[in-house]
Parts: sequence; structure tokens; C-alpha cells
Amino acid sequence: MISIPIQNFYPDDASICFGCGRNNAHGLHIQTFWTGEEGISDFRPQPYHTGWPGYVYGGLLASLIDCHSIGTAIAAMYQAEGRAPDSEPQIRCVTGTLHVVYLQPTPIEAGIHLRTRIKSLTGRKAVLETVLTANERECVRAEVIAVRVKEG
Repeated sequence: MISIPIQNFYPDDASICFGCGRNNAHGLHIQTFWTGEEGISDFRPQPYHTGWPGYVYGGLLASLIDCHSIGTAIAAMYQAEGRAPDSEPQIRCVTGTLHVVYLQPTPIEAGIHLRTRIKSLTGRKAVLETVLTANERECVRAEVIAVRVKEG
């Protein structure tokens, strides 16, 4: 397991993302930890993340899934190449598709837990499945396609 979030290995110029950028003072600072088999992340919503009273805004949930899934894809790609996440060339991915299914409202007072597994990994493309839970109940499920992009 990588004890440092994969996002900490992103180069400074790529660390400005609102969702996961460590250099974005106003961002969410999503952190993804790679176990060697799946990506794991925890997030504590704040009162200003409200959609309906008592529940998390659905767009925020999609953002969490998006950035966490892309981080998981990047970590898995490094592993598939037998490389450390701080090795060159840097692996960068963008979201090809994000298919989110909201199963039930996500309570604002609960901690959010995300688990992402790789369904397939081929060259420049990773297909991932992410499950978002709160209070140990599945609230959102998503499939994400991450596409590797060339640097520069």
C-alpha cells in the first residue's frame, strides 16, 4: 500500500485541480491511497456542501468520484509498469466518461468513504468501478473511464 496519497506525486503544474490539487487553496484536497488492488479515500463533507437540507450536494459526490477514480487509475498504471509514482515520465490521465448512479441520499453529517477497483487496464485506458458509502451504506456507484494523456 502506498502510504502517501497518489496526488502528492503529481507535478506542481498538475496540482491545481479543484478536486484533488494540493496547490489549490480553495479545493477539496481529495487524497487517494492505493492498496495494490484498489484505491481508497475518505472525505468529510462540510455544512456548505449541502444540496438538500441534511444531504450532500450530488455534484460534489460526482467530483469526489471523478478525482478519486482518476487517482486510482494513475496508481494502477504505475504498478502495471512496475514503476514508483515518483518516476519519470509522469503518468497523467483525464476523465473519458463518468457514469454516476445515485442510489440514495448521502447524509451531510456522515463521513464519506470511497473504494475504487480496476475493471480493466489496457495501455492508455482504465475502466474503474467506484462505490461511495456513508454510514456504511452504499449511496452512489459509478463507472469511470480514465484515459492516459501524453505529457506536454
